[in-house]
Amino acid sequence: MKHPWMSLCISLVAGVACAAETPPATNAAPAEWIDADTGHRVVRLSEEPGTRSLYFHQNSLTPDGKYVIVDSDAGIEAIELATRKNKLIVPGKFRALFVGRKSGLVYYSGGPATTRADQSTGRDIFTIPATGGKAKKIATIERGTVSSVNADETLLLGVYAEREWQLEQGPRDPRFDANYQATGKDGKPLTFAESKEVRLLQREEARIPMGLFTVNTKTGEQKVIHTSTDWLNHLQFSPTVPDELMFCHEGPWHRVDRIWRMKLGGEPHLVHVRTMNMEIAGHEFFDVDGRGIWYDLQTPRGEDFWLASSDAAGKRTWYHLERDMWSVHYNQSPNGKLFSGDGGDDEMVAHAKNGKWLYLFHPKEIPDVAGISAPNSESLIHPGTLVPEKLVNMKTHDYRLEPNMFFTRDGKWIIFRSNMHGEVHTYMVEVAKAGA
Repeated sequence: MKHPWMSLCISLVAGVACAAETPPATNAAPAEWIDADTGHRVVRLSEEPGTRSLYFHQNSLTPDGKYVIVDSDAGIEAIELATRKNKLIVPGKFRALFVGRKSGLVYYSGGPATTRADQSTGRDIFTIPATGGKAKKIATIERGTVSSVNADETLLLGVYAEREWQLEQGPRDPRFDANYQATGKDGKPLTFAESKEVRLLQREEARIPMGLFTVNTKTGEQKVIHTSTDWLNHLQFSPTVPDELMFCHEGPWHRVDRIWRMKLGGEPHLVHVRTMNMEIAGHEFFDVDGRGIWYDLQTPRGEDFWLASSDAAGKRTWYHLERDMWSVHYNQSPNGKLFSGDGGDDEMVAHAKNGKWLYLFHPKEIPDVAGISAPNSESLIHPGTLVPEKLVNMKTHDYRLEPNMFFTRDGKWIIFRSNMHGEVHTYMVEVAKAGA
């Protein structure tokens, strides 16, 4: 049955936009609509509530761009983007990890700790075609989690901890990403954002011995490549360079030296060096060319906002943003020319009063005047600004669930997850305005 606001809506395949208003928040998530505030078309990809797209830097698209992999209450599913058909490819309590950029295989994990963040317990690692079929076990991890696969799919990248540390307290609400609880010095409960900071600090100060390791996808051989008592997190292989990786030192961002780059067989080196008190950098991700690293930079925290990058040759670029444009996560289009941002609520680091939007950003570099450069310009920061375009009004979204936006392979849509209608669903928004 069609809703009244979908009266003029034709199917996505036909390519005709809906002449409709943004629907009200309701537990019955609409199939598609035109956002009344932005003019962009939004489409619900998931058929059942509880279906979530993966974390923003985990590749979940097949190389041909036909399918996106999601986690659901029933198991791991593949959604065909053209038809929105959802197919359960791995039933049960398994966790999707990522899709191989070369093979298109879906990597996933199973075992006692699959649904928990415990990195001291083991699990099995499997692959399966995105269209379904027979699964193949490629490794058994005695302890730890796997977070990435390298460009030629010869190595997995994981991390283990010597002992478990429970970051969250109590059961997690399925509408949200986490359950953080803490009290202030006055004994009163802190907000979600403040509680998260307290729990991150407590975990950082635990100084639990940890190790990064690789797993050979053919033989299952595991090799420890780096050990530390810093909290190691956010592991990523370069999407194009097989022996290039990065990771972070997790914790309150203004305390830690967060972003680290590393070559296999080499030593880690710090990507961004803090120059002022309360300066923060994080939520890092590789450039589409696999050589540069982009990250959220604030100078200082909560006051001045940048999307910054540093490449392997040391070139630095900083794009400035206004407070309301700050986003939990940013991402880059396949051609490298555009960025996305998923906004945030007023409790988050930017304390934006009007920040609950999904954004498309157009980067604009600041050129040299009359083409005259400073003699050392190549070693200096290259500044610019991000020109924003609003995609989706997220006023009814609860940011305890992070939208985690990423572009489709053709760059025409951006996929995200949201609880804007109550239950969690996976959606995508069209980059071009409806009817353009």
